[in-house]
Amino acid sequence: MAKNTDAGTPRPDTVRLQRISKAFWESAALMSAVELGLFTAISKGSDTIEDVAETIGIEPLQAERLMTVLCAMELLEREGESFRNAPDVERFLVEGKPTWAGPWILFAKPDWKKWGRLTEALRTPRDRIRRLGMYDESFTIERARQYHEATYSIGMGAARRFHRQVDLTGRKKIIDLGGGSGCYCIVAAQKYPEIEAEVLDLAPVVAVTREYLAENGVADRVKATACDFTTDALPRDADVAIMASNLPQYDRAIISDVVARVHDALVPGGEFHLIGEMLDADGCGPIAPALWGLAEALSHSTGLAHSVADCTGYFEAAGFDDITVHEFIPHTLTRVTGRKR
Repeated sequence: MAKNTDAGTPRPDTVRLQRISKAFWESAALMSAVELGLFTAISKGSDTIEDVAETIGIEPLQAERLMTVLCAMELLEREGESFRNAPDVERFLVEGKPTWAGPWILFAKPDWKKWGRLTEALRTPRDRIRRLGMYDESFTIERARQYHEATYSIGMGAARRFHRQVDLTGRKKIIDLGGGSGCYCIVAAQKYPEIEAEVLDLAPVVAVTREYLAENGVADRVKATACDFTTDALPRDADVAIMASNLPQYDRAIISDVVARVHDALVPGGEFHLIGEMLDADGCGPIAPALWGLAEALSHSTGLAHSVADCTGYFEAAGFDDITVHEFIPHTLTRVTGRKR
């Protein structure tokens, strides 16, 4: 933001900087609305401040404070004394709907205090930075379960989007690197009766993956195998490989090596889809991938944000042909695809 001086020269002001410095206030308002069930209450007919307050169990004064902010954030729309959810809120933040994404919105809340200590994390010396960051000895089955309870709903949405974009007709086997709850393989098994799949992830995660596979009725065709795909040997009978939404957790050397080993492991004619939080080719944004890269500092990880140019370079160096780049989630996720000759 800037004001014009008498001489006509723009003079910077602090409005933009103040807004950024208080962005966590907005995050807090959104998370509280989700935790209180405010959007669900409005969707079910509580459309005034008094009605909402009674439904979610807070004082009308507090409801007015929160709903005023949510309107200013364009999460609620107001007509006189009546409120309604904005379209994206109505679709994703009403509990009970198949598109419910509330756990994903609250996903980052456990890291709230960590972000307040970002400066300290950025001063971490090299000898305390870990190759796999958050995946240390403290990453238990229970932590994996909590993590994937938060990410499962949004992961299923991403998996459905992938399978709308990519036709795997005729393919025989998928391997999903760091597949977590197994969403991409679950949707594949539901859509293609002939396909088999294997989720490769760390042992604590695999225990949780198997629960999701059983819950979705695909455990007979999708298996989960304990594997650190950054170092362990990969199955050599797959004609499709997927790696989704874990790109910034790893540094350039790791990703370059993984892409090369995927190329070697795929059968001739196989395809690899790397879906990740990628910066534009110039490395200057978008903000979401940049922040995911910065978040790795909190885990004392070697990971960082990779650019589209970085990723296509990994594919080229590995020997992939027909390398293409596709926007997957605008300003957030990009899909780079290559085929093995």
